[in-house]
Amino acid sequence: MKTTSKLAVVTVLVLLLAEAHISLAVTCSAIQLSPCLGAITSNSPPSTLCCSKIREQKPCLCQYLKNPNLRNYVNSPGAKKVARTCGVPYPKC
Repeated sequence: MKTTSKLAVVTVLVLLLAEAHISLAVTCSAIQLSPCLGAITSNSPPSTLCCSKIREQKPCLCQYLKNPNLRNYVNSPGAKKVARTCGVPYPKC
C-alpha cells in the first residue's frame, strides 16, 4: 500500500471511532435508576438491570449529587451500598 492509501485508511478509522464515541454519550436521567429503588431503600441486593443502569448513568452521578432534589437519595447509605455491590466507584465530586 502506498503511504497515501495508508493515511486515508487511518483517517477513515479515526473518524469512524470518533463517531462511535459520540453516539455512546449518556443521557442523564435519574428515572433510569428506578430499577435500583428497591435495593437502595431495603436490604435486597441490586438486580442485574439495576447494576446495568447504574453503570450506564455513572457519568451523571455527580450531577445528581449536586441536585438538591436528588442529593439525599443518591447520597444515602443504600445508594452507596448498591454502587459498591455493582462495582461502580462512588463519585468524589
